[in-house]
Amino acid sequence: MSKNHPKGKLERVSPEAVSVNLEDLKPRGSKPQVSFSGNRLEKLRPERVREVLEQMRRDEGVVGYLLRNSRAASADLIDPTKLVDYAILSSSTKETSEEFSQAFDLGGIENVLIEGKDLKLLFQNVGDNDVNIFMEKFVEHAKISKTLCSLT
Repeated sequence: MSKNHPKGKLERVSPEAVSVNLEDLKPRGSKPQVSFSGNRLEKLRPERVREVLEQMRRDEGVVGYLLRNSRAASADLIDPTKLVDYAILSSSTKETSEEFSQAFDLGGIENVLIEGKDLKLLFQNVGDNDVNIFMEKFVEHAKISKTLCSLT
């Protein structure tokens, strides 16, 4: 299935055709040293999702995030040259989780965690938004997931 896109024709790639090594996505350079406060956040307003992600992005060990909904997408990554790799991994994660959900009658997928040797990807639905947080292995993904859940 192909779609027209302003920058050319896009081809849909099956998850089996995508091979991304999490080690290749590990950022190079310094990491911010700001810690996430963990304070209870106000209920979700459309602009709050991005604000919370920007706050999380400053946490030590958080490599970046991708935020996507039916209207727009945004990203904030330590290494922007990895944007395409992260986008492919995120899209493949969503598609594959949906296929598993249908095949095994699991219902809606709330979140998916992929752990590599040094990096983790947390994919989570927040309202109508797909949130992908990339982090180093030592980051407490459960805390991030709980914060994202508190937004809905």
